[in-house]
Amino acid sequence: MSNGPVMQAGSGSFFRTWVDALTKPREETYVNIGSSPRAKAMTGYVWVLLCSIVASVVAVVAQGATIQQQLEQSGVALDQVGGGLGGVAAGVLCGAPIAAIVGTLVFAIWTAVVQWIAKMFGGKGTNDQLAYTLAAIAAPYSLVSAVLVLLAAIPYVGFCFNILVGLGGLYVLVLQLMAIKGVNRFGWGPAIASYFIPGLAIFLVCCAVLAVILTLSGAALGGIFSSINQSLMP
Repeated sequence: MSNGPVMQAGSGSFFRTWVDALTKPREETYVNIGSSPRAKAMTGYVWVLLCSIVASVVAVVAQGATIQQQLEQSGVALDQVGGGLGGVAAGVLCGAPIAAIVGTLVFAIWTAVVQWIAKMFGGKGTNDQLAYTLAAIAAPYSLVSAVLVLLAAIPYVGFCFNILVGLGGLYVLVLQLMAIKGVNRFGWGPAIASYFIPGLAIFLVCCAVLAVILTLSGAALGGIFSSINQSLMP
């Protein structure tokens, strides 16, 4: 592959990188983005953090406006439910940064695990390259989805935007698989496995923990019922 596209990807602005990542669904796009000299994991984390804050603010404002409208329609005074707009402002100031930080940490951990598994399948990429490339997809899409979620609150036509959110999620999934494939220079099979194995592992761990909790709860309830039965016996 020639160095022309790579140099172009490296010399463009971050906005150009975001646009390419979302609108040019080709493996070469993500090869070029990952090959950029600016491809650093920390840059990707900052993108995700800042865009997550904006998306969280939009989500909190949309939810607050919806709740406020429902309360007004029900005849409930705003001062009876925590200050109305003041409560929304507090949620924005406190909830949005916390949600963004947690989301960024999850993104960083998940990306590192995906790249670690990709290495096991012979992947040639690095965590810096993959985190930067995936962030170029996830960060701008979080802004797009936030706008769609806000529009989904519109009465009567909101379901159309909910459908767009669902379709957009599937589109981003395909882009992320292309990014993993392009950055690591391997086939679709390893890319799909690298993407889904972490989620499957987390699901199995959660199932095991839930099974243990249910078992312990069942044993505890059994002991309680046994004690009750013994106390009721003459």
